[in-house]
Amino acid sequence: MVKRKILAFGIALLFLGWPTVRAGAGQEAPFSIKEVPAFAYCCIPQKGPFTEMGDVIGLLMKEMQDQSLFSTIEGPMISVFYGSPGEGQSQDLSWEVGFTVTPQATPQAPLIKKVWEHKTVAAALYTGPYANIGETIRRLTDWAKGQGYVASGPVLERYLNNPMEAKPEELRTEIWVAVEKKPATSETCTPTTAP
Repeated sequence: MVKRKILAFGIALLFLGWPTVRAGAGQEAPFSIKEVPAFAYCCIPQKGPFTEMGDVIGLLMKEMQDQSLFSTIEGPMISVFYGSPGEGQSQDLSWEVGFTVTPQATPQAPLIKKVWEHKTVAAALYTGPYANIGETIRRLTDWAKGQGYVASGPVLERYLNNPMEAKPEELRTEIWVAVEKKPATSETCTPTTAP
């Protein structure tokens, strides 16, 4: 019960007044290639199945609150995924959940601060339940391949509205796949694994 209250408090605090990107329910915005600036983020790295996401978010919110880091948040909650469930055993999956933060943020363990340095991304705006995002990621990487790009880093998801207030079909997620331009003969465009 306490964990759920902390999670609800943290998510509500995050989304109060936060501008959101709108798209119709069940729709995707057109895919695009875009340049994004580097940014700092505070996260909890995780290895194991994505089914542990709820527990990790609860710990993230508790640690952000205990370390007085909510004031350093500069953007929505994010997740970074290295690889995909189809690539191996679920206990081997590497991923992170966290928030974009100011460069001055100084998180302590179990939180760590990292920098997103993948400047070129294939991007899409997905609207719908989180459980169905995988199909959009697959379509986005296929589309990027058709544009002459291959994956050069992880997948990042930016959660653009409050899951405590929105219906599953109204959840909006911006998806980025780190990519780089390759000759037209390149054969693959799949998310990379963690270093």
